[in-house]
Amino acid sequence: MTELINGDLGLWVLFATGFLSATLLPGGSEANLIAALKMGDNPVWQIVAVVTIGNTLGGLTNYWLGLLLPDKTADNKHSNKALLWLKKYGYWSLLLSWMPIVGDPLCLAAGWLRMRFWWCAVAIFIGKMIRYIALAVIVLGLFPGLSV
Repeated sequence: MTELINGDLGLWVLFATGFLSATLLPGGSEANLIAALKMGDNPVWQIVAVVTIGNTLGGLTNYWLGLLLPDKTADNKHSNKALLWLKKYGYWSLLLSWMPIVGDPLCLAAGWLRMRFWWCAVAIFIGKMIRYIALAVIVLGLFPGLSV
């Protein structure tokens, strides 16, 4: 099993698990991230970057899937209210796209509501990056009292 998380192959596995865990499929990337960090075969910045990019692309896949859903916001009065509310707070809510259960549907809803792609991409990326940096800090014990 450790062969899968060593060196360049390990980065590809980390990218794939990061991607798949951000789609509507069940799964998580945290165990692989922790293993990659503990193995120490790659620089921490590279591990965090690879899993963040994979997870962000998975979230954006959900966004694109949301674009395939019919645009009901133009015809539905209540959806217009939701769209106005999400335009006011929506992009900030995508910082939480990393959260289990609610994160994937947030990305899907952003596409369904036709929110601006680049703003969504940046918010999703930042939210996921902060999570992985925080997890790496905890795993590596960079703050006394916080370690796995």
